[in-house]
Amino acid sequence: MYDLLITNGTVVDGTGEDRFVGDIAVKDGKIVDVTRHETGISSPAAGPDASVNGSAVAREVMDAHGMVVTPGFVDVHTHYDGQVTWDELLEPSSQHGVTTVVMGNCGVGFAPVRPGKEDWLIGLMEGVEDIPGAALSEGITWGWETFGEYLDVLDDRKLAIDVGTQIAHGAVRGYVMGDRGARNEPANSDDIQKMSDIVREAVEAGALGVSTSRTIGHRAIDGEPVPGTFAAEDELFGLGRGLAAGGGGVFELAPAGAAGLDLIAPPKEMSWMRRLSAEVGCPVTFALLEVQAQPDLWRDMMEESLQALDEGAQVFPQVAARPFGLLVGLQTHHIFAKRPTYISLADLPIEERVARMRDPKVKAQILNEEDLPVDPTQLFDSMGAMIMEQLGNIYVLGDPPNYEPDSSQTVAAIAAGAGVSPVEMAYDLFCEQDGHSLMLLPLFNYFHGNHDVIREQLTHPQSVSGLSDGGAHCGMICDASIPTFMITHWTRDRTRGEQLPLEWVVRKQTHDTAQLFGLGDRGTLEVGKRADINVIDHDRLTLRAPRMAFDLPANGRRLLQDTEGYAATIAGGEVVRRNGVDTGARPGGLIRGRR
Repeated sequence: MYDLLITNGTVVDGTGEDRFVGDIAVKDGKIVDVTRHETGISSPAAGPDASVNGSAVAREVMDAHGMVVTPGFVDVHTHYDGQVTWDELLEPSSQHGVTTVVMGNCGVGFAPVRPGKEDWLIGLMEGVEDIPGAALSEGITWGWETFGEYLDVLDDRKLAIDVGTQIAHGAVRGYVMGDRGARNEPANSDDIQKMSDIVREAVEAGALGVSTSRTIGHRAIDGEPVPGTFAAEDELFGLGRGLAAGGGGVFELAPAGAAGLDLIAPPKEMSWMRRLSAEVGCPVTFALLEVQAQPDLWRDMMEESLQALDEGAQVFPQVAARPFGLLVGLQTHHIFAKRPTYISLADLPIEERVARMRDPKVKAQILNEEDLPVDPTQLFDSMGAMIMEQLGNIYVLGDPPNYEPDSSQTVAAIAAGAGVSPVEMAYDLFCEQDGHSLMLLPLFNYFHGNHDVIREQLTHPQSVSGLSDGGAHCGMICDASIPTFMITHWTRDRTRGEQLPLEWVVRKQTHDTAQLFGLGDRGTLEVGKRADINVIDHDRLTLRAPRMAFDLPANGRRLLQDTEGYAATIAGGEVVRRNGVDTGARPGGLIRGRR
């Protein structure tokens, strides 16, 4: 008798092959049978302890007629390194059909750690990934020093979904070099050997890879660049050799020049990435965005990633499925945060604050005030000034959100139509929905006002779908919803350009992401694979507008994004969400090493 039998579903199995109507049988956490229907019609009744002709078929038969059945999504770019120690659900990712996440990206993580240096690692994560430091301080229960000990702690966690992790260069450098490493001083040969040994030991213990960050935009909460930002090649190759010596894995990075601050750097980065991959025999994956200062640079980098195959290198640009930017509003970042009258209201509950802001006298005061000076010790203090410069590029998002809006939906265009200034229009828009409204400020990948560049990036043969930053940038974005967006926008809703086949989109975020990280036991609906499955009402699947929640430890804030249309998400053969609601099942846990 099966544990679960999913019948009548339109199966999109993750291989990229054509969909078919069929049944999927699950037992002991694995897929044990996949049956294609000749007619597309099947008969088992839905419900627990279902039977056919008096014989038990499965403990539960799930009738998926009219539904799309896919593998669980594999999100390879998240930052749940701290959250995983207190949160069993790993939201927002698990709300979006994700059954496997990979964390430890961008060179920041929480192991290894010298006793007494925990707060330094928290400051590093808070600055780079905008995860509230107070939430991390209150939420994390420390109990490790080495990376292996960190994995042991995670191994005891019962989770809704599976978690794999990478060892972070920043933590390793700080552990080996102390303050010298934190200040980005050059590493000597002894330092490099110690770092290489730690990476090797981490991979032997179960790390899926090693990560680093070299973009100047990644800074600790004290403003210092991430340790390793300026690392010389011998240090980077030391990490890569440790990765290979431990059994292999992925070398992940945010490269120099990724955000367009240094246009000379990317070709140099590609050079060493190609040589490193060829030498150690491991894949390298790096964040790639379209930057306005050099809009064709991403194409050059992608072309080089193809050329690298000829020299035995595996280099995979990691791209986002929608514009990469910020959500701006009164609960995130906005242009009035440094104005004295607004500051006097800022600590009021949002509804009361907005009620005061709607007073014409208060509105006039705020609109006519000058900003107070920026505090250089506060990493995000200048956000308002940056947003002010972008009013012609800030779009009303809506609900359901429109991530491919046209120019008529910018704050500046709406203001022109209403005969008011863009600043006044922004003020009024921020106050909508009692202050809960959010607008989209694309910073990358949207300079042409549509998704054509993003489509070209996604369909490149070397690209990997990623950059969701699940669990991170809590006050700026909610790109953990990208897996749902991939299914809704790219296969059904896009009207301003070509869509993509459902079979292709499913493979892109299941089989392909799993294979990159050596997770060959999942990513497709085939016999023997882990039973990570989504049952989706494709016609009804809807991504709602992002919303701010204050549910992290210490009442920390984070953006969440609700969905409708996931009939079931199954991890390891157990239904972990039914109609979007947590069932309490906890079949997930730590992934140790590639398989």
